[in-house]
Amino acid sequence: MKPPLKLAVTGATGNVAYGFIFRAVSGELFGPDQPVELHLHDLDQMLPRAEGVVMELEDCAFPLLHDVVVTSDYKSAFDGVSWAVLIGSVPRKEGMERGDLLTANGGIFGPVGQAINDGASEDVRIIVVGNPCNTNALIARSHAPDVPGDRWLAMTRLDQNRAESLLASKAGAQVADVANLCIWGNHSATQYPDAANATINGKPAPDVIGDDAWLSGEFIEKVQKRGAAVIAARGASSAASAANGAFDSIRALLEPTPKGDCFSNGVVSNGEYGIPEGLVFSFPLRSKGKRDWSVIEGFKHTPEAQARIDATAAELVSEKEAVKDLLGLASGR
Repeated sequence: MKPPLKLAVTGATGNVAYGFIFRAVSGELFGPDQPVELHLHDLDQMLPRAEGVVMELEDCAFPLLHDVVVTSDYKSAFDGVSWAVLIGSVPRKEGMERGDLLTANGGIFGPVGQAINDGASEDVRIIVVGNPCNTNALIARSHAPDVPGDRWLAMTRLDQNRAESLLASKAGAQVADVANLCIWGNHSATQYPDAANATINGKPAPDVIGDDAWLSGEFIEKVQKRGAAVIAARGASSAASAANGAFDSIRALLEPTPKGDCFSNGVVSNGEYGIPEGLVFSFPLRSKGKRDWSVIEGFKHTPEAQARIDATAAELVSEKEAVKDLLGLASGR
């Protein structure tokens, strides 16, 4: 059997982590022959609850679960890990401006980035789930000068999944029939879900839908504001779907991207599509299935679509400016 793979999950007692952890160690995520050593990180006061999670993991008797480390220490959490799923973050509270949220999370993700830099495996990949995930990823990366920029991803796969489901429902198709749908930009209300370049059963999505007003209006707004709608409906934020998005983000790097398809995640821009270098921006991506990704070139945009992409890029530029005092040595890379 293979040596155990070390997986770190922060915010380990939260609902999103709870929806992710059990699938991650079952063999569904990394394969039926890959043992996993699970590192669960949370605040000191949450560790008794984390022990309850460990009890449930024991009761599941997962054959591939090699060991579980429970800790509030970042050094122990990220020691030798090959995957880090960063879920723990400061939630936005009533009366808190977005700038306050960015600053509060900067105090978390700076030390996280430093600990990953100092202790993680040389092959580490990091998925940032905790919001605002794009700029949290930017902050963490800036404190990890020895970790290559292509190892950092911010989760916009949840938004892609939402968009695919909406398109399929409108078309009377199955989600599996939808392909090449990208989320551009920030995981926020400025994100641009791009149906114009998507396909449904191999045909251009706009032709199948036949309702340009819906595609440029209600569809975009529903994807952008779906998180708030979930909170209004169930009295709590997206948890199961966010956990599934994190799962899908990792699987997208472990499986070759089918021809004619893409997946979305925020990655460090190298100037593709005119996006400022260094921003963590969601692009259409493909993978060879070797934990790699590359930005797919050649997507075309109408002036309206380009204006939306410019707007979400501008928001990320303003977020970067808001946290400039929190950025570390790698921020200019």
